[in-house]
Amino acid sequence: MSAIRMKGELQDYYQRKVSEGKNKMLVLNAIRNKLIHRIYAVVKRGEKYDEKYLSPLA
Repeated sequence: MSAIRMKGELQDYYQRKVSEGKNKMLVLNAIRNKLIHRIYAVVKRGEKYDEKYLSPLA
């Protein structure tokens, strides 16, 4: 819940999806999934989180 209260990309994502007509709980679950994936990647790499990280696959 705090992720959608703070200004940033997750809040923007939440507002955009809700305005598209998506169910609020569905969007919250998507945000939870995004956070879990980010946390896992940080722990796996052993590096600090970088907001501006670009994947070499992109």
